[in-house]
Amino acid sequence: MANTKTRIVRKKVKKRKKWLLFLIPLLIIALGIGVYAWNIINKAEEIVSNSYEEDGREKSDLRDSRVDPNVDDVSILFIGVDESEKRGNESNGLSDALILATLNKDEKNVKLLSIPRDSYVYIPEVGYETKINHAHSFGGPKATIETVENLLDIPVDYFVKVNFEAFIDVVDTLNGIEVEVPYEMTEQDSQDKAGAIHLMPGVQTLNGEEALALARTRKQDNDIERGKRQQEIIKAIVNKAVSFDSILRVDDLMESVGDNMTTSMSFDELTSFISYGTTGELTLETLNLEGTDSWESVYYFILDPTDLEEKRNILKEQLNLPTTDTETNTESDSETWESEPETEPTEPDTWQSETEEPTAPESDTWQPDPEAPAEPETDTWQPNQEDEQSEETWTPSDSY
Repeated sequence: MANTKTRIVRKKVKKRKKWLLFLIPLLIIALGIGVYAWNIINKAEEIVSNSYEEDGREKSDLRDSRVDPNVDDVSILFIGVDESEKRGNESNGLSDALILATLNKDEKNVKLLSIPRDSYVYIPEVGYETKINHAHSFGGPKATIETVENLLDIPVDYFVKVNFEAFIDVVDTLNGIEVEVPYEMTEQDSQDKAGAIHLMPGVQTLNGEEALALARTRKQDNDIERGKRQQEIIKAIVNKAVSFDSILRVDDLMESVGDNMTTSMSFDELTSFISYGTTGELTLETLNLEGTDSWESVYYFILDPTDLEEKRNILKEQLNLPTTDTETNTESDSETWESEPETEPTEPDTWQSETEEPTAPESDTWQPDPEAPAEPETDTWQPNQEDEQSEETWTPSDSY
């Protein structure tokens, strides 16, 4: 009887040992994941803390109180700049890309509005109208935010300013992104080496330099089409970044952004947006502004007042803000602010096309006031066609 009990006890001990052989590796893996996650969180907090920059406001003037992204629908203005030593724009240069994102918490929906950089708008910082990309050179992110708020009549709650060097690093860290190249193109690279980038049309995987060239080119179309390409590239980056095989590259991705980003969001505010991607229900919609081309001494893109009001209401609905009657506001939208500017920034645009300037066609389009001070800036590119509104919905892949 005693021997039988001994055998039973030994069998139980052997079973426990077998379980331990399975449990110990699992515990080690779990511990490793926990330590890795902890290090990632700490590193992310450090990076965001180092990237934090006040925008000079407690809240938007169009808000009654400061928003909480954990519960509120919010907006984020993405400002793309080229502040490389090569360009000589190491402080407040012209903005090269402006995309306003509005986020609806309940619907897990994000709308991306691309604002053409040559849009002729009122700049509150200086009190007169010029290209919207000049706002950043006049007063950095704060002046740009005020200009966008004045244009769209919606609050801008946060900004994220990204240098294009970060763009290249992020795409390369993701081992490239898959996008469609619309036509054969030859472009200079980020170091201005002529003909360094040559792409053929079709869906393909691009590295950082190639993706940047595609995002910035407008030699064969115009600023509207360029804005659409930038939106598609952003979607491709998001789709790749949230995929499972990118999880272990989070550390490298954060380092890629690191010194090349400034934002008015705190770490806690930034992490509140994680819920948009983890539910698997996130949708992205792209919006573009319609308008007409205008030539005088320089080129301007004149926004269509009716379309502008329509886009304002779409974004207001997204943020659960009161909309306005399009019919009663069309006339007031055409009114402009005017005052005598002292000087315009003499800095050239950060991206120079390699093509000759086309001759301005004869048209009845609006022309700036000939008595107004001339713009010292000269753009080398002239668009060649009007573009129609593009709006589409995108849902990220289920691979995350």
